[in-house]
Amino acid sequence: MALPGSAVQLRRILAHFPQELSLAFAYGSGVFRQAGAAAGLSANNMLDFVFAVDDSVTWHMMNLLKNKSHYSFLKFLGPKQISNIQNCGAGIYYNTLVPFHGRMIKYGVIGTNFLIEDLLHWKTLYVAGRLQKPVKILTQNENGKLQAALVSNLKSAVTAAFLMLPESFSEEDLYMQIAGLSYSGDFRMIIGEDGLKVQNIVKPNVPHFQKLYANILQDCPQVVYKHQLGRLEIDKSPEGQFTQLMALPRTLQQKITTLVDPPGKNRDVEEILLQVAHDPDCGLVVHQGISGIVRSSSLVQSAKTILTAELP
Repeated sequence: MALPGSAVQLRRILAHFPQELSLAFAYGSGVFRQAGAAAGLSANNMLDFVFAVDDSVTWHMMNLLKNKSHYSFLKFLGPKQISNIQNCGAGIYYNTLVPFHGRMIKYGVIGTNFLIEDLLHWKTLYVAGRLQKPVKILTQNENGKLQAALVSNLKSAVTAAFLMLPESFSEEDLYMQIAGLSYSGDFRMIIGEDGLKVQNIVKPNVPHFQKLYANILQDCPQVVYKHQLGRLEIDKSPEGQFTQLMALPRTLQQKITTLVDPPGKNRDVEEILLQVAHDPDCGLVVHQGISGIVRSSSLVQSAKTILTAELP
């Protein structure tokens, strides 16, 4: 018998969906152990999936034929309208609370190109944020742009975390900072979500985070990675911080410049980021920029959930 959240069980579930997927992964407490209230892997934990598809309209059309009961009343509007709703906000359409062979599952559908944009530029940091934490990849096609974007997203997460950390810190501190990026500014962390969520995600899963980030840390010229001690040291000089700021995703750079540059001055991005690099509150400014991205996408996505959730 397959264990709860095992690769065998997850792939069995995946087989019930249209197979035209560029990427499919499972995540959350149904797949990875978490501390706190949701501790352990049990058959009661929700299984969460994300499917990336090249053609959302066609995929929803096929899924409506196979799994029409998964959809809310929006199924009556047809695949094109479902795709239009998907493209709002964070660009993902969730079918939630779906009973499936004795388990409850939730799955989101996102366009491949939208996902690549989010991974590269942090347009919404919604699915990109999920992929900064350990996930179980179930299938991935040979899309070179997507593979490069997945790596770029991890590098960006490390860079943003460095800017918000002191000169010396532990590996766990780094992973806590990374895991918290996509929750910055998310109102669900105040209303209805576990306030210790980030800690509960990281503490039982440090080896999974190490597997995800070890190569990036070893190859990064701006960090001294003392792997055996689990410690890291980074360059916090203005020059070092400027290099990191210039490497941030485009949307975050734009958010930072909007926060710092007075209206009407219209200085170029490089000049503004150089100013931020010299600011003692550089890390706070970066955090505020990330919060601005997350806040807007999480609000729109939560509003969409009201439409996409199937009512009993």
